[in-house]
Amino acid sequence: MLRYIGRRLLQTIPVFFGATFLIFALVYLMPGDPVAALGGDRGLDPAVQERIRAEFNLDKPLYMQYLLYLKGVLTLNFGKTFSGREVIDVMAQAFPVTIKLAVMALIFEAIGGIVLGVIAGMRRGGKFDATVLVMSLIIISVPSFVTGFVLQYVLGVKLALFPVTVGGNTSVYALIMPAFVLGSLSLAYVLRLTRQSVSETKSADFVRTARAKGLTNRQVRNRHILRNSMIPVATFLGADLGALMGGAIITEGIFNIPGVGGTLWQGITKGEPATVVSITTVLVIVYIIANLIVDLLYAVLDPRIRYE
Repeated sequence: MLRYIGRRLLQTIPVFFGATFLIFALVYLMPGDPVAALGGDRGLDPAVQERIRAEFNLDKPLYMQYLLYLKGVLTLNFGKTFSGREVIDVMAQAFPVTIKLAVMALIFEAIGGIVLGVIAGMRRGGKFDATVLVMSLIIISVPSFVTGFVLQYVLGVKLALFPVTVGGNTSVYALIMPAFVLGSLSLAYVLRLTRQSVSETKSADFVRTARAKGLTNRQVRNRHILRNSMIPVATFLGADLGALMGGAIITEGIFNIPGVGGTLWQGITKGEPATVVSITTVLVIVYIIANLIVDLLYAVLDPRIRYE
């Protein structure tokens, strides 16, 4: 197992460098001059522009800018915004909120999707199965911003069960409704994926053999069906954690949440390349770690898999 972990860690090195360089190049090679845009319609003095470019290493070749950026990442120095604020301070303020929101959304979709999917898969063809399939299809078909506005009006305005907007109050209670909106689409996918996987595993040869050996339905379900059915679901959930953090722009905008999504959007609109690249780099690291954890979970969920 240790050899496998080491091999997987080595495989993440080219992935990290390739992804970060691609993101860095796309951001810094975008049309337009962010330094010239700082002056607005009046513009900046050429000497001031040159000073700003030298301060932010924008006067150097792309490869040199990337190497200097990697040096900063290794020393946790992500640079400064054009306003003079440290980028790491910006991320330190935004990431805890989005991490809390994404984890809550992941819990919602994991518990709800797996429980409903298992019941539907074990009772495939019944009324419950048909009902959850229709519900999941409706959730998939409705855009997330529509779901957010509807829940805001019903649960926030009419019933007054949850705050309509979050703002500075980022408590768990205030994030319940945004987390459900953020994870609702993935919940539908987890439900359908779990249902299909359980249904296929239930008719597998090793399950019939287990029943023939005299195991009870509970033993067959817990030891053989569920463990083997959770592999594709674990893969989806692991990859979805990074997607939830990066795709929270709409949800954070609807509920006025000061998280990564809003910070990233502001960095794009204001032409802050250091902020955009730094946030996406952290998201790449989240993806890599999540995929590594999922790979290690395979050995726990499926005893047939051996890494050594």
